[in-house]
Amino acid sequence: MIGNNVEEFSFEAYKKAGEDRALRLENRGPFRRTRDGLLDPTILENYWKYGFYVLENVFGEEELSDLEQDINSILNRLPTNSNSKFDKEGRLALAANCKAKNLYWSRPLGDPWGGSSFGQGRHQAKMEEPKPKEGSPDEIVFLILGSLQFSDACLRAYGHPDLLELSAAVNGEDFVPYTDGLFIKAPGLGASVAWHQDGITHWDSPNWHQGSHGFNLMGQVYGCTAANGVWVIPGSHKIGKVDIKNKIANAGTIYFPDAVPMICNPGDVVISNRQLLHGSFANTSENWRVTVNMGCLPKSSVLGVSGGGIVSEKTIYDEAHIAKRSLPIAYAIDARRKRFPEETPFIYKPLAHKNILWNQEARDSMHDYSLLDISI
Repeated sequence: MIGNNVEEFSFEAYKKAGEDRALRLENRGPFRRTRDGLLDPTILENYWKYGFYVLENVFGEEELSDLEQDINSILNRLPTNSNSKFDKEGRLALAANCKAKNLYWSRPLGDPWGGSSFGQGRHQAKMEEPKPKEGSPDEIVFLILGSLQFSDACLRAYGHPDLLELSAAVNGEDFVPYTDGLFIKAPGLGASVAWHQDGITHWDSPNWHQGSHGFNLMGQVYGCTAANGVWVIPGSHKIGKVDIKNKIANAGTIYFPDAVPMICNPGDVVISNRQLLHGSFANTSENWRVTVNMGCLPKSSVLGVSGGGIVSEKTIYDEAHIAKRSLPIAYAIDARRKRFPEETPFIYKPLAHKNILWNQEARDSMHDYSLLDISI
């Protein structure tokens, strides 16, 4: 437990050791191209080696300001509690008119998923739940799904040409989205996320490979530290399904000695393989972490596959479903083109033959788009 001075010092030592290990890995730097204009292959090499890569300074000050403004607006529009449809000013709250489940709640510093059936039971063991300070709220929102419909800045971030180029390099030019969200780790309140691997459908497939379940793109608005960031086991995306309970039993602790934290500055974006064993501890620090979470999957892992059941209804993903759920990528590219006209927009091959524009009609069509989320 984290409570008395000895244990607090122990946790501090663990964080420091993990940070030192993380910064020694060869998996961080700016987005780079070769002289031919292609993605620097060393980025991909080290992504596949470790299962994650920290792309530095992807979002500049102007974009970070846009994101922060939208995030503050979102936080101010949250319901007063999980049973309310109204915010603190009496307005209809964020997502109150959505059919999808967009808001996920927890006790402050709690672990709402560990040891539960959520995510088909992939969060096998509970994290520690420190006692929050007196006067803390009874519950907090720690995850907002379907975030692109609530924030133009988040939508534009999704359309970043470097990130989409990376997506195509890893998952193929016909890559598809799966779900988008905001992970919110408020200071002294943010919930933990128990150790888990994201993939569900392909572990036993004869065609399984280290990229079968795609990746997350994790944009950091305020940066992240060993105290409030995601921790991962480097290379665990290659070894198949991990018996987490057994790993905890062997280690004698949830603080795995082979784990490292994602250390980022504001504007950094982490590409993180969904098959990595990863989790995060309750945020007892004084620093915010807000992660703009986006993700992409190989179409070969999706087409004709029966998926869903976590963030969307179970269904078989056919061409029509994939094409409809992929529209936000095209909307994001056009929204970004309008906001940052000096950039060269990414060309998303599956929809390049269509003239898809970001306008009021497109905005209206984004309502409840997460009902079509693709989860494998």
